[in-house]
Amino acid sequence: MSANSQRILLVEDEENLREAVKMNLEIEGYEVEVAETGALALKKLEDRRFNLLILDVMLPEIDGFTLCQRIRLTDAHTPILFLTAKDSSQDKIYGLRMGADDYLTKPFNLEELLLRVKVLVKHSERGDSNESHLKTYLFGGNEINFITYKAQNHAGIAIELTKKEITLLKLLITKKGEVVSRKEILKHVWGYDVYPTTRTIDNFVMAFRKYFEKDPSKPTHFHAVRGVGYKFTP
Repeated sequence: MSANSQRILLVEDEENLREAVKMNLEIEGYEVEVAETGALALKKLEDRRFNLLILDVMLPEIDGFTLCQRIRLTDAHTPILFLTAKDSSQDKIYGLRMGADDYLTKPFNLEELLLRVKVLVKHSERGDSNESHLKTYLFGGNEINFITYKAQNHAGIAIELTKKEITLLKLLITKKGEVVSRKEILKHVWGYDVYPTTRTIDNFVMAFRKYFEKDPSKPTHFHAVRGVGYKFTP
């Protein structure tokens, strides 16, 4: 992806700061759109894809924490950076729990902001390259369609999958052969929700074994790595 196609949405209601940050991001080669309110940001997100969202917390109409939470209802992957004057450790923890990837407090160092933006945009590009072609996936006689949320297993049985099941399957398959930590699963699958228990995640993996393993008691594809996380093997 060229620098010219790296698109950032900056949500900030303070005009002088908004224009200053926008100008400096554009100097770095990013395409920047701005929104003065949380409601306007949601409208812009309806029909455009961004590589990074930069959110203030104290916004009119919809505050930044609520905005982040609502974004994560439908988008678990676009990086979100909070840029805010709310600098307590409780605020930072809350923002990250809402699904943000990074949190920078005002006043901030411009060079530090630009470096953090660069890292987050790279993460976005990596996610694009890993997932853009992952519309269907075949393994062990099973086929998963990530667009329709349907699957057919090795026995020819049709399976209707939930959004969380699809999201977790895509995460595990994208990282096939790697152990995916519980923390990463919680961030990408549950996002803004109250964190589930380890047993909840185990139940998802057990369901996948019932769907796709020829012998669920002796799994060859979906593995739990005790004390660490979970792994998919094709």
